[in-house]
Amino acid sequence: MIATMSTPFLGVDAHAHVFSRQLDLIEGRRYTPSYDATLAQWLHNLQGQGLSHGVLVQPSFLGTENSHLLQALAQAPDRLRGVAVVDTDTSTSQLKRMARLGVVGIRLNLMGKSLPDLGSAQWRPLLEQVAQLGWHVELHRQIEDIPSLCAALEPYGCKIAIDHFGRPHAGFGVQHRTFQDLLALGGQGHLWVKVSGVYRLGGTHQENLAFAHAAAPLLIEHFGTDHLVWGSDWPHTQHESSVEYSGQFALLQSMVPWPEQRQAILTEGARGLFGF
Repeated sequence: MIATMSTPFLGVDAHAHVFSRQLDLIEGRRYTPSYDATLAQWLHNLQGQGLSHGVLVQPSFLGTENSHLLQALAQAPDRLRGVAVVDTDTSTSQLKRMARLGVVGIRLNLMGKSLPDLGSAQWRPLLEQVAQLGWHVELHRQIEDIPSLCAALEPYGCKIAIDHFGRPHAGFGVQHRTFQDLLALGGQGHLWVKVSGVYRLGGTHQENLAFAHAAAPLLIEHFGTDHLVWGSDWPHTQHESSVEYSGQFALLQSMVPWPEQRQAILTEGARGLFGF
């Protein structure tokens, strides 16, 4: 275990992944890693940018086998939280065990998949448990479906984290109806947005950067810094050759050039969502 009991709370990287090439990968995956992404490497990156805490998200290519994630959380339990991927029939005892080990949410990676009926009998027991545990549901889906997914989760009363700016279409700009619909969700105390994954916004490099810089102040205006979090998306899967950790943190500083607001995103937003 990494000794971290006295670690000051300086800032949170709210979205990263750790994995090994030796792990069993699911069939039908869109990505196969050719390298290891270790906890030690990621913590080194945090330290290099003056950050202290972080959130590990289960990568899609590992499916619902969360053992590696849980082992990583156990290495620095006061500094780390986790977001798991689980089956709808996961038992209450399994969820509570994950909670004891630092899991604070479940991820619904719905990219390229059919939309689930989150109000159905299949989903209801799991989502009720998520709410009772005080966890959040992390939504990874194109922006046009985010409002309906949030509405479907509303009856459960759970917190919701919207991944990667809501996966908007960068080339359409911030005035496009889909991004405006996302902004309209702001002000609801149970919704957070991750300012992360700019390189996943679907436009050219310049379009993505322009969108992110225009979107950040609008997200601050509509959601507040206490309902935004920043994530590095390390190790930047599928973009490893063109993206670096330090560059992503520098991009945050450029998008949010106001020190007090940036520090609030790195601390207060993460406290409210992840329970640090």
